[in-house]
Amino acid sequence: MNSKHLSKGARQLSPVRKGKIRLYTNRFCPYCQRVVLILDAKNIPYEIVNINLLNKPDWMYDKSPMGKIPAIEMDNGEVLYESLIIADYLDEKYPQRQLHPKDPLQKAKDQLLLRQFTKVINALLKSIHVGRVDNDEAEVITEGLTTFEKELANRSGPFFAGQKPGMLDYMIWPWCERSDVLKMFGRAYILKKDKYQKLMDWRKIMMEDETVKKSCCDVNTHIKYLQSHRAGLPDYDLLCFK
Repeated sequence: MNSKHLSKGARQLSPVRKGKIRLYTNRFCPYCQRVVLILDAKNIPYEIVNINLLNKPDWMYDKSPMGKIPAIEMDNGEVLYESLIIADYLDEKYPQRQLHPKDPLQKAKDQLLLRQFTKVINALLKSIHVGRVDNDEAEVITEGLTTFEKELANRSGPFFAGQKPGMLDYMIWPWCERSDVLKMFGRAYILKKDKYQKLMDWRKIMMEDETVKKSCCDVNTHIKYLQSHRAGLPDYDLLCFK
């Protein structure tokens, strides 16, 4: 996970080893973390190739349109990109520990919730980019979290999937992991436990999940990375092994 991010001029990679999946990713990209979570949750053999998003290797554009990540390359040379597409493919291709609900209706409802969560993601990204949380973004974030708070209260266990994390849990986790970065904007934006009790409890037990532990970063690391990103020099190798 913390290997050096490859940049323009990096040598062409050897073919993917038989029986493995190669993930083209970035250590601090939440969309990429989605795929890491699914690979780890299902114990799928894979290898990581970290990519510098500001200075991508030339060959990355041959792998994925516009060099988009996350992307996975199979041992037959086939490549998929887009986090939700990859997650759905992996869940169907590798049936061990099915992450989507078996009930088609519940699966559809969870996918609708994911679409709604995209609004929260966009509001968070905009706030981080401009360095403040405007009223419009605050309203979107509040409405979205309130919806998920109520939804979690109606579920049959501590996770959205019930007694252990499932697809919905893992697909929203990367942004929930980063939620404490809101404290960069002052105490007024720290999420209130009394308002989102269920979500806060969910977040706490998610952090104890063995799958989550493998890719999780602490809030101070996320803040350091975001500060470097806002300064125009994102430190992708902040956690690089020396």
